[in-house]
Amino acid sequence: MTDRPVPARPGPAGQAARLAQMLRVDHAGELAAVHIYRGQRAVLGAAPGREAIAEQLERMEGHEARHLARFDALLGETRTRPTLLAPLWRATAFALGAGTALMGEKAAHACTDAVESVIEVHYADQIAELEGQDPALAAELSGFRDDELAHKQEAVASGAREAPGAAVLSAVIQAGCRLAIKVTERI
Repeated sequence: MTDRPVPARPGPAGQAARLAQMLRVDHAGELAAVHIYRGQRAVLGAAPGREAIAEQLERMEGHEARHLARFDALLGETRTRPTLLAPLWRATAFALGAGTALMGEKAAHACTDAVESVIEVHYADQIAELEGQDPALAAELSGFRDDELAHKQEAVASGAREAPGAAVLSAVIQAGCRLAIKVTERI
């Protein structure tokens, strides 16, 4: 059984509804990513001796903010409403970022690794779905996925999988991400 969404109903209205669903989820995901990094930076950003991770988190947050700005524009262009759960996702994401940062640098990296593992598959599914319908958007999502993969690789290289309880932490975060995607598709 797959987690992939049900394909759009046939016809232009079905395709438009499916595109709106994709954009809403992607916007919410990038919004959450920005707030995860903000939470991590709130804990690690000003700590003495943590300049390297502070710079790394700030750079990654910048990538996510650029993605979020693009999805903001796409929501406007397509007249798609954002998720009604945006305030909840902001708060939850900030808490996740701060919480994993309080557990240490490797746990913060484990959070990035876990989130990006889900997002990598999520974007790949969307790209495959959009290639025949909207090649320009598919290409844009491919670029975003490449940024997310770079974040994941950097997190792994920084010790993400060496964090205490990394496997459990990763499983919980990934399950939360998948649930958030499913809920945001509908609300």
